[in-house]
Amino acid sequence: MKNLFRVLAVGLALSIVAVACGSDEAKVEYGAGVTEDTIRVGAIADLSGIFAPLVIQIIDAQQSYWDKVNADGGIAGRQVDFVVEDNGYDVPTHLEKYELMRDPDNGVVMISQSTGSPHTAAIAEMLVEDGLAAIPLSWYSAWPDPDFGENVFESYSNYCYEAINGVDFLNNYLKTEMGVANPTMAILSFPGEYGQDGAAGAKIAAEALGIEIVHDGEATVIPGADQTPIISALVEADADMVWTTINPSGLAGILGGAAAEGYLPMWSGNVPSFSYLLLGTAVGPLLDTNYIVNTYIVTWNSEGVAGLDEMKEWMGENNPDLPISDAYIIGWTEAMAAHQVLEQAAEDGDLTRAGVINAFNKVTVDYKGLAPNQSWGGDANDTVVRETYSYDVVLDNYSAGATIAEGGGTGTALLRGPWVSDITKAQTYDGACFKSGG
Repeated sequence: MKNLFRVLAVGLALSIVAVACGSDEAKVEYGAGVTEDTIRVGAIADLSGIFAPLVIQIIDAQQSYWDKVNADGGIAGRQVDFVVEDNGYDVPTHLEKYELMRDPDNGVVMISQSTGSPHTAAIAEMLVEDGLAAIPLSWYSAWPDPDFGENVFESYSNYCYEAINGVDFLNNYLKTEMGVANPTMAILSFPGEYGQDGAAGAKIAAEALGIEIVHDGEATVIPGADQTPIISALVEADADMVWTTINPSGLAGILGGAAAEGYLPMWSGNVPSFSYLLLGTAVGPLLDTNYIVNTYIVTWNSEGVAGLDEMKEWMGENNPDLPISDAYIIGWTEAMAAHQVLEQAAEDGDLTRAGVINAFNKVTVDYKGLAPNQSWGGDANDTVVRETYSYDVVLDNYSAGATIAEGGGTGTALLRGPWVSDITKAQTYDGACFKSGG
């Protein structure tokens, strides 16, 4: 349990008692971020930084979901006001925007998206002080740890476990599909909680599988820097596979540069390394033949998924001119989690910040097939999500520039999932795989 008692005093101090519309309805306690008519839900999102192309679409989907909730009557007779601030993927800016969210008079009842691992880590202690809950757009493996992410309620699996699953899959793929008896591996990552958490998982898998790491580029990829030395080191190491925990533009530059020198290994990486939009660039054919995609969720191309059909129907009618994108599923499921938590809080008669945290610790979120269901209450080793998905890149399935109304695909085909490696199953969760400063 993420220690509800430490936030009760803050939440109750801010709360007042109100009566929901209708004399027969139960009393609902509410406070910061909630009035008799509205529920303010916040997002601190990267709308102008290195992950902006992805995050803008995630925010679009979350806004569309809240529009649907409001059209259906809202929550406890209240309309949801979705408040979005841009952090530019900058930690100091994230802290500035958090001041707006935490404000007891004009702030929010919860944050349904906090973009970035170091960014969310920077506000983790303040979230506890303020009795405020946040869903991170970050899959750092520290979030389930109550000593680190007490009021941070993660979505899906984490970078570390995803990397274990992904390396296991890639190793087996090279052996069975490409006839490589003893695959070797190179690792490339950003520094910090994102990059090094993914690198840690890749190393756990390598040790368990007996994979030789012939190039350890953990924390060596710096966004915006000259990647020529990285490419040269990769080519010289000549690994059979490369695991990346970087971003799409970095992947495109390094993969394309290495291919230009004749180096064509199998590539894969943590979720934020890849974007389906890369299929419309010069590296699209290379990704088609030499990249395996990992995800925490189903993709736009999936069939027979109730939650996806519902999302496509609503967005097709209300956001028809937006381009098709896998990223919408992340935003939609973030909002699904926040919605189900807020409904639980309303059912409990407590729409205070403390009531929201209590609700997080009670619910099991039903993602309707879009991702493995999620819960947070109880022991983290039991609740942490371990399943991920493995997809092939199929360039012929990519519809460049297609809108939701036009239809089309984002260039993937499911190979396996949701699934979990035996190595991941065997992990005992007792905190982050990577810890900054140690």
